[in-house]
Amino acid sequence: MLFSNCQAIIFDMDGVLVDTENLYKVIEQELFNEVGISIGKEEHVSYQGCSNPVMWSLIKEKHPLTQSLGELVGMTEEKVINYFNSQSYLAPMTGVMELLQFLQNRGVKLALASSSSIEVIRIILAKSGLEAYFEVVVDSTEAGTGKPDPAIFLLAQKKLGISIENCIVIEDSSNGIRAALAAGIFCIAFSGPGSEHQDQSAAHLHITHFSEIREFIE
Repeated sequence: MLFSNCQAIIFDMDGVLVDTENLYKVIEQELFNEVGISIGKEEHVSYQGCSNPVMWSLIKEKHPLTQSLGELVGMTEEKVINYFNSQSYLAPMTGVMELLQFLQNRGVKLALASSSSIEVIRIILAKSGLEAYFEVVVDSTEAGTGKPDPAIFLLAQKKLGISIENCIVIEDSSNGIRAALAAGIFCIAFSGPGSEHQDQSAAHLHITHFSEIREFIE
């Protein structure tokens, strides 16, 4: 797409705005141990970008678990909320704050579409100082399903009121990239911490620093 036509950007949160992917991996491995299952690195990486209900549904298909899906999701949510509430500050990714300010000054609409729950999203945005930048925030519960289903991006796009052709998604996970492409939205893959084992090859464009987006637009 021509970046001069960009009217809105939809950001993923974990691994894009804030370096939280590796924190989630540690929390999830603790949960796997608590429920008595062993999940290797390759399998664990495949769940990156998925919502908790999607992740646990996939795990229950492969591993014997006595807990219900609701119990597993509730355990995860409680542990994640307690962890992030205990943090005094969560640093945004390098260059994110400058990019958001630049886009806001140019009148580009900004949305966040995350597989995390809305409560976790609000905590992370507040702890990182990013909450003021996003006029639209969508989680997988509101969308009705999680990535790699495109529903979350389509809902964000609808709420922004901007046509698909004039939107961009920034993602780091293969599941998120699949969701953006299924929605028909131009997708930029950000290669940051925690994305080392993600297949980003299907994305339209690849960046390693957020200053690159500013250069494209200018």
